[in-house]
Amino acid sequence: MILIDTGLANLASVEQALRRLGAEPARSVDAESVRTAPFVVLPGVGHFAVGMARLRAAGLVDALRERVTAGRPTLAICLGLQLLAEASDEAPGCEGLGLLRARVTAFPDGVSVPQLGWNSVEAEGRLLAGGAAYYANSYRLTDCPDGWTAAWSDHGGPFVAAVERGRVLGCQFHPELSGAWGGELLRRWLEDESATRAAPSSVGPRIVPCLDVADGRVVKGVRFQGLRDAGDPVACAARYAAGGADELVMLDVSATTEGRRSAADTVAAIRRVLDLPLTVGGGVRTVDDAARLLGAGADKVAVNTAAVSDPTLVDALAERFGSQCAVVAVDAARAGAGWELVTRSGTCRTGRDAVAWCGEVAARGAGEVLLTSWDRDGTGDGYDLELLRAVRQRVSVPIVASGGASGPDHLVAALQSGASAVLAASIFHDGVHSVASVKRALAAAGVEVRA
Repeated sequence: MILIDTGLANLASVEQALRRLGAEPARSVDAESVRTAPFVVLPGVGHFAVGMARLRAAGLVDALRERVTAGRPTLAICLGLQLLAEASDEAPGCEGLGLLRARVTAFPDGVSVPQLGWNSVEAEGRLLAGGAAYYANSYRLTDCPDGWTAAWSDHGGPFVAAVERGRVLGCQFHPELSGAWGGELLRRWLEDESATRAAPSSVGPRIVPCLDVADGRVVKGVRFQGLRDAGDPVACAARYAAGGADELVMLDVSATTEGRRSAADTVAAIRRVLDLPLTVGGGVRTVDDAARLLGAGADKVAVNTAAVSDPTLVDALAERFGSQCAVVAVDAARAGAGWELVTRSGTCRTGRDAVAWCGEVAARGAGEVLLTSWDRDGTGDGYDLELLRAVRQRVSVPIVASGGASGPDHLVAALQSGASAVLAASIFHDGVHSVASVKRALAAAGVEVRA
């Protein structure tokens, strides 16, 4: 099996998902191997023009066209699917592979972009079945190309969730990050097995356990201080994934203050057991730091202090890896009638307006804001709802609410105040609530959640 080494972010996640199914993917850009291998995967997260440039530079354009035209088992994921099209609005004048007679277009105005999170899959194909999948995209196909069977989803209108033709499968979503449902789809593709018809699963906002890590252990404190041990990060990640988490965040909370990089070995260990999206932050100072974490198995990288020191880092991350991978963590402390931006785990008061900073990073290309109330962190007093509402009025990108949750009511209030996802740590680490019990409470309160 060949995993085309595009260098576009999600290689490690795809690789580990296939290994869990017993496959042995080998990374390669050798054209003859791509033509003849029993299985080929074209993954990708990032910019259409950058992806096509890398395929051309590697001499893979003709090899992929020949392979897909011949119907040899091929899987294209996210940007990989879009590269099969003729062209994209993301890169006017850039020719795609032309295997799908269609053009990739932007989502309509007024729709939150990028689409980050879980959405439904309505399927009628042989390999595809209805379910819920994880998406991270800013562009989409709106029509089923001639000669293909499409699955569908909706975000500001219907769009193509996936296409299939024989043993060729293209997914706009990330099957490698879509839990057991995505794993089963990968298995069917490998084994050429038809799907059992199923209705799409309910989906909703993301419930995100957070692993604050220091010296290889999960820790928790109050306002980033008084850290106590809360377990092994790999064991915690596996438990939360099995319990129904929609995504995980790992923050190396001492990396910046200690002047070191976040531990890639911990990221790699978590990725081996995790079939969900993983955001990693802490000590990320450069694009190369981000690349190292993405290579180890992160799907998104969060920056905080380094971005405040050099805001162009946000632009560079979005350009290199795509907005879907670029998260800015914003720590905000009450200051009079507003909020002040704080950095270095809350030890540095910047004097800058935190809400305005959220607007700036979104304009620079950040695909998500991880918004933490420094005053509420670890207190159990609930999220700062005024802060959430103020930031939601300023940005259209997804917002992950953090800091202060002690129960489902706090999560419901945050979602009603503009959060796209809710992050919590203490209530899960201490066993006050499980992810499953929180989801049951949210469902009882009328909040649709992923089963």
